[in-house]
Amino acid sequence: MTHLEGHARLQTLLLPESLDDYVGPENPVRFIDSFVDGLDLTVAGFGRVQPKETGRPGYAPADLLKLYIYGYLNRIRSSRRLEAETHRNVEVIWLLRHLKPDFKTIADFRRDNRKAFRPMFREFVLLCRQLELFGRELLAVDGTRIKAVNNKDRNFTRASLAEFIRLADAKLDDYLQRLDTSDAAEQSAGGSRVQNLSEKIAAVRERRARCQEMLAKLERTGADQISLTDPESRAMAAHTHVAVGYNVQVAVDTKHKLIVEQQVTNQVLDMGLLTETAEPAKQILGAEQIAVVADRGYFKIEDIEACEKAGMEPYVPRPQRGPSVRAGLFRKDEFAYDAKTDTVICPGGQRLSPYSSSVLRGLKKINYVNKQACRDCPLRSRCTNNSFRYLSRMENEAVLDRMQARLALRPQVLAQRRETVEHPFGTIRQWMNQGAFLMRGLEKVRGEFSLTALAYNLRRVLNIVRFAELMDAVRS
Repeated sequence: MTHLEGHARLQTLLLPESLDDYVGPENPVRFIDSFVDGLDLTVAGFGRVQPKETGRPGYAPADLLKLYIYGYLNRIRSSRRLEAETHRNVEVIWLLRHLKPDFKTIADFRRDNRKAFRPMFREFVLLCRQLELFGRELLAVDGTRIKAVNNKDRNFTRASLAEFIRLADAKLDDYLQRLDTSDAAEQSAGGSRVQNLSEKIAAVRERRARCQEMLAKLERTGADQISLTDPESRAMAAHTHVAVGYNVQVAVDTKHKLIVEQQVTNQVLDMGLLTETAEPAKQILGAEQIAVVADRGYFKIEDIEACEKAGMEPYVPRPQRGPSVRAGLFRKDEFAYDAKTDTVICPGGQRLSPYSSSVLRGLKKINYVNKQACRDCPLRSRCTNNSFRYLSRMENEAVLDRMQARLALRPQVLAQRRETVEHPFGTIRQWMNQGAFLMRGLEKVRGEFSLTALAYNLRRVLNIVRFAELMDAVRS
């Protein structure tokens, strides 16, 4: 029994009559080709859609867009690797009809059309809506930090710059003292020891001057940190380490875990980004009312109130923080507010009445106190370390009471958020191997992630919808 043997390399073969025979009828490249051909690239914002009347002919934006969608769908993001695929990959050769753009042309297309990729992503979301792939009942919002093209050693804060200047001054003092006490004979002979000290002093002074310039720039602009390789990236805590990167926000529909809306920001915290992320998703889904769930990192009363005003029902757990929590005393959520009497009922069953008020962030803040009840309360040691306990409420805190009531009726929504929104992040980081951005600058990074989100959605849809149905939808 022998092994299977291939054809001899010099043997003449009868190949298929056309290149189209190499691409199966349900190959994803056929969908990519039809999808891009159906887009209005001029409206989307792509440049050079209409060729110029003079000069050397250029590549059509549609062809380069098809190449990028194919690349991101197949975990190929590098322009040099995409150029290699145009020479050896039968699917790419079919898709581009034997066109072979060089890597610089490919890279320039992504850079120059960075703002056009987001409208293209939304066109695919509209196609998914046409296919009824969205439940339009619950959106899960979350963020993740993706590394930028900037090492953390090239990122500086005011504190790190001030510390480096302090250490540089101490080092300069040491070098200068050693230089003053150098051997006179060695100095007169031009010894290497004196020369090395002089070079070190010059190098430290140069680095100190650069740090002083950066610190002055931070003071002038009011920024809290500065990055040298990618100036718009920021140092962000990601799990157990701090990396320099960007904050990626997504709103995911829970029906099929498809990304409805995505944005990239260099804001370090998620706080304040709930409505900004969820409202565009609600609009593109065309839903009059929709529930939105996020983790405690999004808890901000003004943002939650804005979410309600935009026609959404927010579900955000209240973080347990503050001096009482740190001291192990009764938490604020263990006090119940009675709206009818405008009083607060404490864990001991006593009522706290309005005592004083102030203004915080333009809103009225009311303090509730019952000094007499606190004086005789057997639970005082568990409630406060002072002679009485006061509780503060903002004038718009009723929005938090409504949200807490919703969470009590629907406690499973938090687990549903976790299993929904972690799916795209896990897929993007692990299967798509996109733990870092390739481009520099916030606008370019936004364009890059729009391609990533489109590729993720496309992969999901190819696994959910029959290919014939998908092709019919894109052709209609």
